Order: sequence, then structure tokens, then C-alpha cells
Amino acid sequence: MFKILTLGDIFGHSGRKLMETQVSSIKEQLGADMVIANIENASGGNGVTDANARELLSLGCIDVFTSGNHIFNQKDVNNILQQSDRLLRPANYPEPCPGRGWECYRIKGRRIAVANISGCAFMDNLDNPFLTFDKIWQEAQELCDIMCVDFHGEATSEKIAFGYYADGRANAVWGTHTHVQTADERILPAGSGYITDIGMCGPYDGVIGVQKEIIIKNFLTQRKTRHEPAKGASQINGALFTFDEEGKCLEITRLRRIYDTP
Repeated sequence: MFKILTLGDIFGHSGRKLMETQVSSIKEQLGADMVIANIENASGGNGVTDANARELLSLGCIDVFTSGNHIFNQKDVNNILQQSDRLLRPANYPEPCPGRGWECYRIKGRRIAVANISGCAFMDNLDNPFLTFDKIWQEAQELCDIMCVDFHGEATSEKIAFGYYADGRANAVWGTHTHVQTADERILPAGSGYITDIGMCGPYDGVIGVQKEIIIKNFLTQRKTRHEPAKGASQINGALFTFDEEGKCLEITRLRRIYDTP
């Protein structure tokens, strides 16, 4: 068997601290062979800086980082996107674009392709995510034993539709972006493992990572104010995918842990 642990959006300092202090032990406890985490909110909940990306890449317990619609919010991220094959940005950004949207990695003798794709419903108007997956699959299918997709999207309907579209080609599809873990993990009819959203890693006592008072005020006044990461307790959310020797997904187990401090 081969196990891949996927971790939801890393949010701010507390999310980065959780990666540093908790992931190695969780990986060992769950017997995970590979860890994939979404990095796009790692710097104050607003993209990721070059320095923070390098900090997380250096930890050694996370093999690949995916991202999403905030990946280019910090200008200096272009440096690390172009230098590291372990940091992905959504593959459906129009070309030319820094970095790469998918890559194949060799982990414990397995060839694991990881693709990062952004949805378009209520999101930036990028290239069609479904057709982007088709192009990636044409290249990746002969190069990999297991194909994984982090689908970074807002609409549950788009994520579910994509799961069925990729079923039988991608071995695992999980959603990110909403920061709220869904309870719909399943094996789709053609054998792909699927969950609509794996949640987030960072502040627990807030509104999707942000201080709750700020978000409540936004809804009351309809005037936007600067977002600040929530303080206090923190959380790790994700999912563990288990595959057989042929790469078929056998099981998906949701991960949710709450900590008093980061």
C-alpha cells in the first residue's frame, strides 16, 4: 500500500508553525509515505513570500506544496516558483507564467504526479480547468503510477463535477480554497478517491482563519477592512488517501486536529 497525506490551506504564522511542530509526528502516526500541503495563504493569509516558501520547503516533512488563486499576491514568490519543482501554482494560468502547474515525483519507488488546478466558478477567469486537466493527463499518464489533483475552487458543484470528470484517470482528487472541511469523502464509480474540500491549517477561533470581529464588522457595515489572522487555538485539517499496489484508491480518511496553541 501507499499513503498520501494531503493538508489544507496553510494560513499565516500559526499554520506555518503547525507544519514545523506537528506534521512530522502526524506523518509517522498515520504511516504516510508522502505529504502534500497547500501553501497559498502561508504569509498572513495573503499569498506566500519567497522567505516563507523557502522556510516551509526546508522542513523536510512535506514533499510537495500546491497553491491557488492567491499565489501571486506576494511579488517575490516568482523567484521560488521558478527555482523549485516542489512548489506548484495552478496549471490553468494563461502562459507565459512563472513556475509549473504539475510535476511527477518519485517517492519510495512510486511515480506520483501532482497537478494543481484552479476552478473558475466565482474565481478568477483562468483557462478552462477541465480541458487543462485533459492536457496534463495526456502528458502524465505514461509517467506516473498515481495521479493526484488539488482542485482549488469556490463552488462545490464545480469541484464535484470535476471529480466525476477526472474519475478513472486521476487516482485522487481533493478540493482546497474554502478552508472548511467537507464530510463527503468517497470512492467514485471508476475508482478515484474524492473529497470536496480538505479544510485549512492555521487559526481555529476565527472565520476561515481571519479574526472573527473583522469579518463580522464587514458583514454589518458592508465596508471591507484589512484582514488579520485570528489568534489562539489552531487546527490541522486534511485527508489521508490509501492506494493499493496498482494505484487504486482504497480508502480516504479525514484528518482534523485542534491545538490549544500553534
